[in-house]
Amino acid sequence: MRNWSGSDLKLRLTLRVAAAATLCFAVISGYFLFDSDRAVRARIAAVADIAARTLELQQNKIQWLNNPHTEFPDLDSVAASVMAPGLCLAFRSNGGEISQRFCGGAQTDTAAPPLAFAALYRRLFDPGREAVRPVMARGHAIGEAVVWVDPAVLTAEAWHDAGRLMAVLMIALPLLCALVYAALARALRPTLLIRDGLERIAAGDLAARLPPFDLAELSAIGDVFNQLAERLAAALSDRNALTQKLIVVQDEERRHLARELHDEFGQSLAAIRALAASARLTAIQDCPPLLAECDGIARTATDMMETLRGALFRLRPPDVDELGLAASLEGLIAGWNGRSRGQPRFEIVLSGSFARLPASVSANLYRIVQEALTNAAKHAGATRVVLRLEMREAPSGGDSEIALAIDDDGRPGNPQSDLQVTSGMGLLGMRERVAALGGRLSFEAGQPHGASLRVVVPVAAGAGAAPVERAA
Repeated sequence: MRNWSGSDLKLRLTLRVAAAATLCFAVISGYFLFDSDRAVRARIAAVADIAARTLELQQNKIQWLNNPHTEFPDLDSVAASVMAPGLCLAFRSNGGEISQRFCGGAQTDTAAPPLAFAALYRRLFDPGREAVRPVMARGHAIGEAVVWVDPAVLTAEAWHDAGRLMAVLMIALPLLCALVYAALARALRPTLLIRDGLERIAAGDLAARLPPFDLAELSAIGDVFNQLAERLAAALSDRNALTQKLIVVQDEERRHLARELHDEFGQSLAAIRALAASARLTAIQDCPPLLAECDGIARTATDMMETLRGALFRLRPPDVDELGLAASLEGLIAGWNGRSRGQPRFEIVLSGSFARLPASVSANLYRIVQEALTNAAKHAGATRVVLRLEMREAPSGGDSEIALAIDDDGRPGNPQSDLQVTSGMGLLGMRERVAALGGRLSFEAGQPHGASLRVVVPVAAGAGAAPVERAA
């Protein structure tokens, strides 16, 4: 099951491109606004210069003609040539009085800007500032030529320009995002192959390899991936071979230990029982009070021999090669039911034929079942354990596989159970055996109780026969 957390890379990169594009548009809009304000300042400064020179010429003409009745100031000629919407032109005397003033009307088709934009624009640019030039006559200033633009007109024009840029942004940004997303989707398409390859490796398919890619970066990733897959496959092969050898050595040591216990410890216990029986006969005739001690020695020796038989059975199970896996497992279940006297209850369900299994598969599956039943009965405190073994025939002549399932109703929350099942050598040993067979193992602890063990082991084609179901 795939579990890819986090957001889509294409979407994330597209959003970042959109944010960068929006920022660029904002910077461009700011630049245009500043440039427009600079142009307006230059224009009103030039108008102020023209007005001041015109008024100086008028004053010089009055003085040259010596005609004090000539009208001054006369800004009609200047206003006629430079007047624009919102532009205001005036002459201000040294006393501050406005002698003459002309203002162009505002355009009626310009929409009023939002209050927030108007406040921001006025804060940044101060559109009502005046351009002032002194008017000189005979070396003295007789007044000032004053030029300014109505702030409302400048703000409306700025909003109109900004609105056009925003319209361009609204059209261009979605198109840009679509193109970027499509380009990223095409460029990142090889990452799907990389993800599939990683999923195959995670699922145990070490034959997964990546093809070469056009992009150098992705091609380097593919080369490293293929090298790691090859090395992992080699390491796993070496580990499986070593595990097989260790399992063989372990089984050999178990057989040797079982032989030593049977030959030495078993014979000693048999001798103790014989001596206890002989001492009992003597005690009957000569010392009746010793009968209880002789009987106690005999019972202790008998109990020890029963314990020894159980240990020998676990150390040296029946010969699976001779009895077969199915018969060996049925005997194992019968032995557990006999020793536990119905608590817990062990059940076995077999489906298929296991007569022609390789010896290594049969022996390892037997050991896996033996370990699992021991954990369920002794550590989890289960009252019911069900063992299911199924031979799954492969279609079209492929390899078959054996499916092993063990379910119990024990207590997985028990600390002792956790030690044995979750982190103990029992589950670790089972995993190693399954890995050596090239199979898969999974373990799930139920809530609030119960546990399930699943093992699937491949078997070479032709090892099985027609399915036959049997339950015990």
